[in-house]
Order: sequence, then C-alpha cells, then structure tokens
Amino acid sequence: MTDTMRALVIDRTGDADELHVADVDRPIRIGDEVLVRVIAAGVNPIDAKTRAGRGTSAAITGYPAVLGNDFAGVVEHVPYASHPLHVGDRVYGSARPPRTPGSFAEFVTVSSMSVAPMPASLGFVEAAALPIAALTAWGAIVDVARVHDGQRVLVHAGAGGVGHLAVQLAAYFGAHVTATCGPDNVEFVRGLGAEHVIDYRAERFEEVAGEQDVVIDLIGNVKDDTGTRSLDAIRHGGLIVNVPTGSWPTMADEAAARGIRATGYSCSPDARTLAVLTRLVDDGALRVHVDRELPLADGAEAHRLVEGGHVRGKVVLRVAPDPE
Repeated sequence: MTDTMRALVIDRTGDADELHVADVDRPIRIGDEVLVRVIAAGVNPIDAKTRAGRGTSAAITGYPAVLGNDFAGVVEHVPYASHPLHVGDRVYGSARPPRTPGSFAEFVTVSSMSVAPMPASLGFVEAAALPIAALTAWGAIVDVARVHDGQRVLVHAGAGGVGHLAVQLAAYFGAHVTATCGPDNVEFVRGLGAEHVIDYRAERFEEVAGEQDVVIDLIGNVKDDTGTRSLDAIRHGGLIVNVPTGSWPTMADEAAARGIRATGYSCSPDARTLAVLTRLVDDGALRVHVDRELPLADGAEAHRLVEGGHVRGKVVLRVAPDPE
C-alpha cells in the first residue's frame, strides 16, 4: 500500500470551488483506531459549513484539509487480532474532521467506537448516507425528546437528510407526526409516516399544525423565523429541539418566556446506536433516501446541492467502486 491517497481537499476555507482532488498522506492508524478503505462518503450540512469557514473550521490546524464525516467502506486494519471488527468487514460510521482527516478520501482512520457493521440490506452508497443524519434523528427523537405513544410531534424539513429519518423514527415510536416540506415532497413525506404534511409555501404551519408536544426544528431562524414561529405551535411545557448550529441564538430566552422547554442538539459518533439503527434498517422499519450520487471529483457540486437546502434525503460521494 502506498503512503499517499486521493482525497477531496481544501487549501483554505471559502466557497464550494475551493474543493479539489489531490494526493495527500494516507492516515496512520493508532491505538483503538480502525483503518477503513472508503467506498462512499455522505455529505452533510456541517461539511459545507466547515468548508465555508463556519462549522468546525476553527479546529483546522493545517492545509490541505480533508473534510467529510460519513463513510461506508471496508476494514483494512484493526487494532488487534481478536477485535470485534475484522479485515474485509463492510462497515459504516463517522470520522471526526478536522481533528483527524475526514472521509472525503480513499482511506479514513476512526475510533472503534465510531464504526459498526453496515446494514446487510444496504449498499455502500445508501449506508454512507446514514450515520450523522440517523444519529442526529435518533438523538433528537429518542435521547432528548423521549418520543412515545400518543405524543404530537412536528418535524421541520421533513424531506431532508435528518428530517426524513426523524419522521420515520417518531412514527415508529407511536407519535402522531406532522411535518413541513416543499410542495414536491408532500407525498414523499406522507409515505414516511407523517399523518399531516404541511406545504410551507402554501400554509403557515403555526396556523394549521395544532398544539404539539414536541417540535424537531431542523431550520431555526435562518429562514422565515421558523424557530420563533414554532413556539406558537407548542403546548405550554412542551419541548423544542433545535439542531442546526447557530441557527437560533435567542432560542433559550424566547422559549423560557413562553413556558416551553428548549435545547440544542449535536450528535456524537456512537457504534452502539449505529447497531440499533442497523437493526431497524434491516427489519424494514427505517429507510434512507439518496437524492444524488456523485463522483468524488464532483465534491463542489455536492456541496452546492446541500447548501441549496432542497435535497430529498442525502447526497453521497462515490469514492471507489464496490469491492468484488
């Protein structure tokens, strides 16, 4: 194996055109880390924010920088012979850029706690679309909101990467799910299990949603004051969970003034939760939608699609052909 690899990199933060393919040093596996040969890499909003100079860009210590969190691939090296993962296993998980080089590359090293066997029912591209979005949806719906039978739950951006999984999970746990989306996605979101789908272009959700127990806010106030308006759709004592970092700085004060509980949420790579999600996928209870699959060299286009905000499900970069 050579000491270099092909990767999608940036030499400075900026717009999507800063992304380009280059040869960089292959990461070195240490400690409990697993070395994975990447087949596909999911693209998330945090990747675009970091590339643009926001997100986690403050932690970039040098260039060229390899971004990318989600991946699906094949195990190349493990920490020790009796490790639960074996060379050749098909796995998926999340990297931690820019602390370490990310998944927009031929190889990635990740903690053993950040990688799990892929769902047997998925290919590499679909599996690469899951980790960050599914862990975020699970964290918001299960760990924070503790959604259960009979609750009324509103999910904003119900057709998006996190949203289309959050709708399914809320319905799986017995909630009455309402979701917002654009007109082209109404039937798609209804098919995910939402009982009431609101076309945000045609209706003001706070006027038609009714009183909700929980709102999963995947937009914040960056668009049409969605976060603030959500408070009008939550019962006294209810809960709002805001996910996009920095999208609603005044949330805590606004919610407290209305007698509503509020919290942000950021997911952590967690192999144990990935294993639970794997079972849900293989049992047919959770499905992931890939809007676009693009080659690694088209990373700039992938970032532009994600930044555009109208992706149905996820955008995934193809890094290498499926292994034989």
